[in-house]
Amino acid sequence: MSRKRRQYSPEFKSKIAIAAIRGDKTAAELAAQHELHPAQINTWKRELLENASELFDKSKSASKAQSDIKAENDELYRQIGKLKVERDFLAERSAQLGLLPEKPW
Repeated sequence: MSRKRRQYSPEFKSKIAIAAIRGDKTAAELAAQHELHPAQINTWKRELLENASELFDKSKSASKAQSDIKAENDELYRQIGKLKVERDFLAERSAQLGLLPEKPW
């Protein structure tokens, strides 16, 4: 019987990593408190320290966020266009069959 892997939120990981960096408790104490392995806490701590500079690099994060938003908007507009075509086709077809008025909206 296998156990399902636990997945932790980024907020939880950062909270534990910051607590480990502060040094109020050791990694072993934090691991016992949160039912984690000390190596996992040290990994999260190392990742936080390595990637901390990216938090202050606004040019990369801003351009990435803008490109993600633009890509999402493009996909949504594509879906809207497709749905409009389908709706118009079905409205015309139902009007030809005498089921509904041609454009009820």
